[in-house]
Amino acid sequence: MLGRVIVLSSVAAVILLVIILQTTTPSMIGPVGLLAVFFLLYIAVLGIVTWLLWITSRATAYIGRRIMTRSPPQSLSLSKAYYFSSVIALAPVMMLAMQSIGSLGVYEVILISVFLGVGILYIAKRSL
Repeated sequence: MLGRVIVLSSVAAVILLVIILQTTTPSMIGPVGLLAVFFLLYIAVLGIVTWLLWITSRATAYIGRRIMTRSPPQSLSLSKAYYFSSVIALAPVMMLAMQSIGSLGVYEVILISVFLGVGILYIAKRSL
């Protein structure tokens, strides 16, 4: 069920994002529209990252079972991949937002990386 929700919401977000980007300009859309663009971008990236994490973890676990005999790596559940990707999907949205106001530099990229590290560490420790 979670997989269907992720796929449907991601596809809907991509379709709406394409429609908004093709029919409006930034000056015409207003502040709420700009917020909607960033939100739809987050939802689209969230779906893509969730599926990439889930598929990669399953492939890694499959290969690990073939190579290791004692303790092969376990694959992530779809809900756990969703938790991790909810933090990871914020990175491109934050970078795009900072680039749009003209303040994306090395310092900001380091801060975003620290935010991602703390978020991933929190989720990893919280969802054992």
